[in-house]
Amino acid sequence: MVRKRLPRPTDRELAILQILWERGPSTVREVNEVMNQREKSVYTTTLKFMQIMTEKGLLERDESQMRHVYKPAVTEETTQRQLVGDLLERAFSGSAERLVLGALSAKKVSAEELARIRRKLDELKGK
Repeated sequence: MVRKRLPRPTDRELAILQILWERGPSTVREVNEVMNQREKSVYTTTLKFMQIMTEKGLLERDESQMRHVYKPAVTEETTQRQLVGDLLERAFSGSAERLVLGALSAKKVSAEELARIRRKLDELKGK
């Protein structure tokens, strides 16, 4: 089965997805409560975003109970891969080297992160 490519989530949609990836399936009220801990968010705005995200195919809604429960339609890894691929093409002309070097120079990287990056590079080199 070929999955259609989902639209790139907006910043607000990505924030909602991150909450759902962390918490698991949740109601609009639960998502809005977490959002309010991070920045002011109105319940009806969160509801509208989640309805639109469902229409776009970014979320799935379980309507079997009185309170609708939402969950991401795709995994965090799939979304990250899509966003990185888009950034790679748009900002780095498809050069993975430039993307990686840019990412490593943009922020201090811990020794543990560097070790994981080295292991991944060694793994890719072996393939």
